[in-house]
Amino acid sequence: MANGKGKKAALGVVIAIFALIVVLSGFTYVPVGNTGVVKTLGAPRGKVFTNGVHLKAPFVQSVEMVNNQIQKLEVDANAVSKDLQAVTSRIAVNFSVKVGASVDIVKNIGAQLYMDKILAPAVQECVKSVTAKYTAEGLITERAKVGAEIAQGLEAKVSTYGIEVREFNIVNFDFSEAFNKAIEEKQVAQQQLIRVRTEEEQRVVKAEAAAKAAESEAQAILVKAEAQAEANRKLAESLTPNLVEYEKIQKWDGKLPQVSGSSAIVDFRTP
Repeated sequence: MANGKGKKAALGVVIAIFALIVVLSGFTYVPVGNTGVVKTLGAPRGKVFTNGVHLKAPFVQSVEMVNNQIQKLEVDANAVSKDLQAVTSRIAVNFSVKVGASVDIVKNIGAQLYMDKILAPAVQECVKSVTAKYTAEGLITERAKVGAEIAQGLEAKVSTYGIEVREFNIVNFDFSEAFNKAIEEKQVAQQQLIRVRTEEEQRVVKAEAAAKAAESEAQAILVKAEAQAEANRKLAESLTPNLVEYEKIQKWDGKLPQVSGSSAIVDFRTP
């Protein structure tokens, strides 16, 4: 009797546990930023759940989550430039899956596989395609333009799958050691050339300044000489015999000269 009651109790516990499992399997929860794609007998039928708690058919339906939030993919891409330089790029892509594309993602690719199957290969292809249009030096000097072209090509490739590129960045370009050394030597040569040109320009400026100073000095001397010559001319014109005699008289101290004459010497001194 007790044995029968024990069996009934055990059976009741089993039934209760089974019922609980059935009830729990009839509910699902979709986190914020995700879409729940409902699959009936393992195949998506087009029905989706948004954020919150939802009812589903126990054991018949399952829900696969698709992350619709902004995610980040970083990948290394190898390519060859127009001048046949090997280039390794570190690419960072911020992207999201459109809610409306969640069912197709699950049906055709898989919620956990689209980055590896679609996004990463598309990045590699676009980087190779655009890099081949530029020389290695051009990739450096026109980095923003190169990034914009790659991003545009990537958007065109992945948008058909419902993947939206939010932000694209070339984190780094890396070239061969030989190319890096050549770039460094070129920069050093350019700096030396700039220094030589600057020194030459400074010498030219100094020479021009010295020439202008000499010209100014020569002009000043010429003006002074012309002024002196004009003064002498006017003085010569103003001198008359009477004026000369007058000046002699004015300057004579009343004493006779002690020595006079050209061929004979006469001494006027008194004994």
